[in-house]
Amino acid sequence: MTQQHSRKQPLSIAFIALLAVTLHQSFAATDAPPTAAPQTTAPPPAPPARPERGNYTVINGNGTACLMARMGLQLNVSFSSASLNKTVLEVVNLQPNLTKSSGSCDLDSATLLLKDDERATSLTLVFSLNATSSKYHLSGVTLLAAWPDMRVPFSASNRSLDYLRGTLGRSYMCREEQTLAVTVNFSLNTFQLQVQPFGLKGDQFGAAEECQLDEDDMLIPIIVGAALAGLVLVVLVAYLIGRKRSHAGYQTI
Repeated sequence: MTQQHSRKQPLSIAFIALLAVTLHQSFAATDAPPTAAPQTTAPPPAPPARPERGNYTVINGNGTACLMARMGLQLNVSFSSASLNKTVLEVVNLQPNLTKSSGSCDLDSATLLLKDDERATSLTLVFSLNATSSKYHLSGVTLLAAWPDMRVPFSASNRSLDYLRGTLGRSYMCREEQTLAVTVNFSLNTFQLQVQPFGLKGDQFGAAEECQLDEDDMLIPIIVGAALAGLVLVVLVAYLIGRKRSHAGYQTI
């Protein structure tokens, strides 16, 4: 009986020690601070698709068109965000079905005003004409906007621009996308643009003067085609020379 009692005592001590270690580990796991979940950064919003092309006309007091424009417009605006508490860049398409056009025309100035009341956006384009050279250009752009996340209403204006240069009586055309820098926090993208602010006859554009971007875009296929034609010509000449030399090697018996 004494031997059995002495064998059970070490087993009881070992069991108690094992139980103590297990309880200690469980309490340690409970008291440990929770592991922080990994933070993920939300991806930046995708830029909008190409804007729809709108038709905008300014009518004179006599009922005739004095300015016509067909173009898609995209606004790139940097402003202070109220929700994020930092400066953000937002790219917004001007939607023709929500945009009302108006304006005025003088002898040497023409103004196109585009307003989207639903989004509280007003864009003004001013064209100037040099009567001496019979050349016109976009000389001023003004944007007023009060978008939902803006800390304060946005305002940007520049009256010393020199874009979209054309000739009196002709329209200016640029199918390629153009970016017109207005201020440090606002630029304007144009798509498939055709505009004529002076010298309109009826409701038709005059002959188009294409922008440099369109001319460069047409020039590339011409250069490639000319290079391929030159390569074919070189191969043909080399073939004819080689054939002539091979015939010269034969002698009549």
